[in-house]
This record gives sequence, C-alpha cells and structure tokens, in this order.
Amino acid sequence: MEVVAGFADTAGFIARYPSATPELDVTLFALQFAVGGPRFDVLRQICEAGHRVVVYSYLSSAEVILTSLDAGAMSYIGKFEGGTHLLAAICAAAQGRRYVGAAMDHALRISAATGRPRLTGREKELLCAWIQMGSKHLVADRQFVETSTVRGHLERIRAKYADAGRPAATKAALTARAIQDGLLCLGDIRDDSVGHGCHGPCDPHSASAAQRTSPPGTTCPAGI
Repeated sequence: MEVVAGFADTAGFIARYPSATPELDVTLFALQFAVGGPRFDVLRQICEAGHRVVVYSYLSSAEVILTSLDAGAMSYIGKFEGGTHLLAAICAAAQGRRYVGAAMDHALRISAATGRPRLTGREKELLCAWIQMGSKHLVADRQFVETSTVRGHLERIRAKYADAGRPAATKAALTARAIQDGLLCLGDIRDDSVGHGCHGPCDPHSASAAQRTSPPGTTCPAGI
C-alpha cells in the first residue's frame, strides 16, 4: 500500500483533487469535531466528486456513522477497531466494495431495528446553534431568520426524536440527544446554556489522506 499524499485539512485535498483520479484508489477521511460539529458537508463534497472514501475516526455514535454513510462514505472504521479492519476496509473500497466492521454493523442494526431521527442539515445546524448560544433570538439574529422559524425547526426536531422512541421535551434532553448522536460534544456547550460544559470546540480540524492500495495490476492480500 502506498500513501500518495496527506493533508492537514480538507481544503488542501479538494484543491489538489477536485474530482476522482486514477492516482487515488481510496481516500481516507479523518472525521473529527469542528466548530458546529463534524464536517459531514465536506465529506459529502469529497464523495460527490467521485472519490472512494473510508472514514476513520474516534467518533463512534451510531448517528455519526450513519450520517457518514448517508454522505457517501463506503465504510466507517472506528480508531478503536484497529489497523486490521482499516486495511480490510481500504482494500474493499479500492475494489468498489463496502467493508462492514463492528461499529458500522452496530449502527446499521440500530437504524434497521429502531429507526433514527432523520434530521436535515438545516435542522442539525440550528439545533447545534441553539444549544451553543442558549437563545432562540440569538440564533435567529445570527442566521438571519425569524425566531418563529427557529422555534418551528426545534419543534420538528423534537417530534422526530419522539417518533424514533427517544423523546426530548426539554433543552437538557435535546442536548443529551445531540451529544449521543455525535452532533456536539461537551466542549461545544456554554456553561450557562444548559448548566454544564466547558468552553471551546473539541477539535477544530478535519483531515484527509489519499491512499493507493497497491501497484497497478496487483490485488490486496487475501485473508484480511
């Protein structure tokens, strides 16, 4: 396996590889927390450009994994799963196949068994902003919308959680759901917004790494 290039941020990757290229068999995407939550939008942009993407992350909630798959990732491997599973996922993606590790399998089973709230990107954005800012009025001013618009989105979010069997009638409950589903971490929450938390985002960066799995004409080793 040859590592073609590594990038400290996704902007550098997109600038160099705006579309799929024979130079890359697989792109390894290190999904991390950024300001406002994981950068699923960037992941989706890379996938839509035609790159075969394997997400490799310390984030392990089912919502994060399922949202990554929705964005177009072929496989999702948790860092806690180890290098053997990562290598298997990279080899499978290079052949156009999906490798299902333990964390991904668990997330898919949860989705199939119970369903999950299918929040839109806008709903996730406003939910995170409301939890972080502590006021619907502040969110409305920042997003250039009416307060009633923010309130309506929050009502729909609560309804979706209730339909999924995970009611969240209070702000504290919605905050807990957002943390459980990987939309926020405790570091994103203001001390005065829900009564706990610490200042500053957990991690300001996302990173991508480009991989060539093997020289042209060869295959990945069997038994992985």
